[in-house]
Amino acid sequence: MLIGSTKNMTQTPPPYFDNLPQKFEEGNQEALVAFGKHIHWGYWEDAKTADGTLEDFAIAADNLSRRVCQVAAIDNNRNILDIGCGFGGTISWLNDHFNHLNLVGVNIDTQQLIRAKKTVLPQGNNTINFIEANACKIPLTQSDFNHVLALECIFSFPSREQFFQEAYRLLKEDGKLTICDFLPTENFARIWKWIENKINPLVGKTYGQVKTKNTFPINFIPISKYKEIAQNTGFKLTKIEDINRNTLPTYPVVNRLMCQEGGQNMVSSTQGLELVSKLGLIRYMILDFEKQSKD
Repeated sequence: MLIGSTKNMTQTPPPYFDNLPQKFEEGNQEALVAFGKHIHWGYWEDAKTADGTLEDFAIAADNLSRRVCQVAAIDNNRNILDIGCGFGGTISWLNDHFNHLNLVGVNIDTQQLIRAKKTVLPQGNNTINFIEANACKIPLTQSDFNHVLALECIFSFPSREQFFQEAYRLLKEDGKLTICDFLPTENFARIWKWIENKINPLVGKTYGQVKTKNTFPINFIPISKYKEIAQNTGFKLTKIEDINRNTLPTYPVVNRLMCQEGGQNMVSSTQGLELVSKLGLIRYMILDFEKQSKD
């Protein structure tokens, strides 16, 4: 998840995720266990096996990175660009499971990258670099990546279209873009924009604001819009994996942590997303796109 900084909250608790680096420095064990590597939802092969513990959630968060990489069909000897890399959790997973990778993480938050550089060190003949940058303006020039990944962060980018254009520019001819995102159903999308306007202030207070043109980090679109963006930017959507049910056990864990941190007001935005997710109105999906030739 790509999250920026908010430093002027004085009368309410600071956004939970913005405050994570400070929590780590203070030795907050709950924060370290739950979000020390990943800042995204968890994935359970069977949601019924979730036990609600922080340790179980941490494993599930690691498994989400694994599942996205499986959908992307990542193998050894690849160049991989992870956008919105957070604390480097997905890069860490790749570093542990593959060899001869060139791994580059991009994130807009300085403090998150400081931790990533300290905790994610290359092994297995891999190379790792982290870059502070906007996802829609990445300071790289060569089109030599086999994969571009964006795990649970694209909804906070200034523009999905601009991000897809950047991914196209940086991918090799046979490259792939793989993301995971919250997608409203086609019917629900018609009223979702109105709902976004109502809940975005709560989201900003809970998850943090983003150093982009967006005021708050939430902007969900349906699958039809993704297909349109892909077609307009030179991609083809080749895989859709609905993992909504596999991610639902995330909510009780996150809600509990939010409640402990700042009371019910901080929990409200996540509870709202939990409700529409359980109803199937917004679904958590992995989308895999292939770069197409423009000739």
